Amino acid sequence: MINIKSQREIELMREAGRITGLCHVKLRDFIKPGVTTKQIDEYVEKIILENDCVPGFKNLYGFPAATCESVNESVVHGFPSNYKLKDGDIVSVDLGAKYKGYNGDSAWTYAVGECSEETLLLLERTEKSLYVGLSVVRPGAHVSDIGHAIEEYISQFGYGIVEEYTGHGVGSDLHEDPAIPNYGHPGHGDILREGMCIAVEPMINMGTKKITVSNDGWTVKTKDKKKSAHFEHTVLVTASGYEILTKQQDLNNKEELLWVKKM
Repeated sequence: MINIKSQREIELMREAGRITGLCHVKLRDFIKPGVTTKQIDEYVEKIILENDCVPGFKNLYGFPAATCESVNESVVHGFPSNYKLKDGDIVSVDLGAKYKGYNGDSAWTYAVGECSEETLLLLERTEKSLYVGLSVVRPGAHVSDIGHAIEEYISQFGYGIVEEYTGHGVGSDLHEDPAIPNYGHPGHGDILREGMCIAVEPMINMGTKKITVSNDGWTVKTKDKKKSAHFEHTVLVTASGYEILTKQQDLNNKEELLWVKKM
């Protein structure tokens, strides 16, 4: 069932989204070679708790941490660990702050130190595909219009689009209806309505779209071991389009920070 949010619920989700975005802003300077993914997780949880929220991911479906930390060929759902990030790695940090029962949800992929041009292009193009998908969000649009826009943009680069995992509705539950694939034909599926809150999250592989699940039962990896990028925003469907609830605002001028690293 798709939930249309009341004004009260929207305000709670704005705050949950604000703190979720704040975590990513602070991670821009925190993530560097030598930092462990466990340290990232602890840092994020501290920020969330200091801002009157709770980690929305922790203990959800039995997941043990506040963040999913997916390094290099890991696509999603990686466990924080004592792994020390190295120069040239990329790490996707998927996180959510929960405020008074309502969730924010946002993933961002970070370049660690000096990365190859090929890797930076994957990040830049995947991030852009998120905004390409969001550009079609408005009342009356179909869910499949989002995935079609993402696929049409990404297909020119020969990357693989992960099909088994999708975007989704967000609210008092982290994962609500509708599911939002990152591929497909336009004009199909649920119709977007004002007051819906959805997470759009392209997961794009440098090589094949095929994936495997590790023995831990959680960590999803690319089958060919090539790198994967993941970018996600939670947005509110408004009368004229959308509002990003998890935007990453510059702490000085409040403008949204765009593009992790430009070539």
